[in-house]
Amino acid sequence: MKRRNFIQKGALSGSFLALSGPNLFAMQLNGTSNHQFNLNYAPHLGMFKNLAGDDPIDQLNFMADQGFTAFEDNTMRERSVALQKQMADVMQKRGLQMGVFVAHKIYWTEPNLTSGKEDKRDEFLADIKASIEVAKRVNAKWVTVVPGYVDMTQDINYQTAHVVESLKQAAALLEPHGITMVLEPLNFYNHPGLFLKESPQAYQICKAVNSPSCKILFDVYHQQIQEGNLIPNIDATWDEIAYFQMGDNPGRKEPTTGEINYKNIFKHIYEKGFTGVLGMEHGNSMLGAAGERAVIAAYVSCDDFL
Repeated sequence: MKRRNFIQKGALSGSFLALSGPNLFAMQLNGTSNHQFNLNYAPHLGMFKNLAGDDPIDQLNFMADQGFTAFEDNTMRERSVALQKQMADVMQKRGLQMGVFVAHKIYWTEPNLTSGKEDKRDEFLADIKASIEVAKRVNAKWVTVVPGYVDMTQDINYQTAHVVESLKQAAALLEPHGITMVLEPLNFYNHPGLFLKESPQAYQICKAVNSPSCKILFDVYHQQIQEGNLIPNIDATWDEIAYFQMGDNPGRKEPTTGEINYKNIFKHIYEKGFTGVLGMEHGNSMLGAAGERAVIAAYVSCDDFL
């Protein structure tokens, strides 16, 4: 047996053994466990489609059945208003907190906010205004913002000033609604050329914007690649962090499949008193229903830190 498969099967078996009789039988029968997690881990649509089916509502109910207390959906603003309302209703009934969705068009290969151009800023602010309406519809308190590509024609300090000014104007729109944009630094390996890469950089920008509506999305996967030193960097930026996302490295799959000690990460976040959402923004390491059960088992295992 390959070592990786042995580890995955072992982790899966271990999580099953941690469940008592009736719950174990229920999981074996239909994939439900009613596990009580210590933190608000948030799956996304498609993560459990083999066990729950293709219908978004069925998937939300399945997540709640597993004991998950949050949900995130990067593409929520692209969904129909009717579906947004239906999903919001189910989340409210099942006790699922809405996590992030992407609030604007992200520029992956050309400058937008870094350029300082008024038309790009206006476009960004128009997206923010539209996303406020989506956020109110689905009870979202956080929206993801990525400042976009670097402008190679300008000094980095000018670019930073342009970004800060755009974010200040966006924060002014968001503050009256109690919505927070969370800035996500993205690693150089998967996203070369982007302006925002590191947690200290995001921290500096949030301090400059100086608004409760502008905080950091600390994606553990991205920051492991970009800078490592995870727990010290979490501590250093703590007062500006409003949201976390997960993914193991290498591979960006569920915890336990790579090099990151997520049990220690989760324990540290829990002990610091974090009550927000931790988005499960990663793929499944194995295909099919078995892979989906492995994801659940990984979170049950890593959440066992008390």
